[in-house]
Amino acid sequence: MDINHIKNRNIRSCECRCGAVNLVCRGEPQKTSICHCYECQKRTGSVFGVQARYPLDQVTLDGEVTRFSRISDTGNEVTYQFCPKCGTTMLLQSVAAADFYIVPLGLFKEQDFPLPSFSVYEERKHGWVKFEHQMNQYS
Repeated sequence: MDINHIKNRNIRSCECRCGAVNLVCRGEPQKTSICHCYECQKRTGSVFGVQARYPLDQVTLDGEVTRFSRISDTGNEVTYQFCPKCGTTMLLQSVAAADFYIVPLGLFKEQDFPLPSFSVYEERKHGWVKFEHQMNQYS
């Protein structure tokens, strides 16, 4: 079977709050996950972040973005790409997973993403947060 046919079978698109930046993801993400780190809490304004990891060649970004980089708790550089007009985070990229883009799931209207397969920074999870399905948990 043609691999490009598989990658293009499921196309999801989204835009930032003001519409200046558009994102298209082709195919299925390699994985979806939940992160309870303090930086994801700040980024989302919520108590955790949910994201999908896509190979670089499956993601197309259209529009001008601003980049901000920081060093994570594990010592890896993480770069955020966000709309300079409205501030919506469109992509993240970590040196630890340089062949992938990390895409916040909250950008999409589609609700057909795979369930998160793991949750990280569990020690920072708010005590009242509970999930109905089982997933790997990492501190």
